[in-house]
Amino acid sequence: MLRYICPMIKSICLFLFFICASVTSSFSQTYTQKILTHRQTYKNEFLSDENSPLRKEDTSYLQFYAPNPGYVVHGNFTRVIDTIGFAMQTHSGKIKTYFVYGYVTFSLEKKMHKLFIYQSKSLQSKSGFEDYLFLPFTDKTNYRTTFGGGRYIDFKINDIQDNKLVLDFNNCYNPYCAYKEGYSCPIPPAENKLRIAIKAGEKLFGKAVMEK
Repeated sequence: MLRYICPMIKSICLFLFFICASVTSSFSQTYTQKILTHRQTYKNEFLSDENSPLRKEDTSYLQFYAPNPGYVVHGNFTRVIDTIGFAMQTHSGKIKTYFVYGYVTFSLEKKMHKLFIYQSKSLQSKSGFEDYLFLPFTDKTNYRTTFGGGRYIDFKINDIQDNKLVLDFNNCYNPYCAYKEGYSCPIPPAENKLRIAIKAGEKLFGKAVMEK
């Protein structure tokens, strides 16, 4: 009897393997297209912003890592009640006031990490930005393949559900200071320095690299 059952089990396992592989491949393709669409929208936003450092011809020099679902992480969020705020340094020397909104802990590359999330004092009273949250960070790719001044990820308060928050590093982007001087881009606080390389999201601006 076993000689008949074993081949059947083997066949079923192979069938399930191919089904899982097909589902994974389909998800990967859908996710990749989602990120590529997001990046095209991101490029277009430079053209609609009157304070943009880039012109249409410059957007072709924007560079990104290939979309990687491995950099989509599910974190645990902890709220922090900060009524005082603190002065965040910027690349222009101007000081901006931010409040610590909370922090998120997550696992990546078999290590636990912690990043703080902030809320801008000036944006709290600006229509359409009342629920805007800001996560600036640095990592080991800075000054190598990504902007030395760090990168940013944006959230909205409603992105936090049941003290859970999804961080998609494929969507992290450069501050305007990565393209041109004269902007007051926040400098990521030391507490948001990751000890790993985040090989996802936006890279160094291609035009700046070519002109060196």
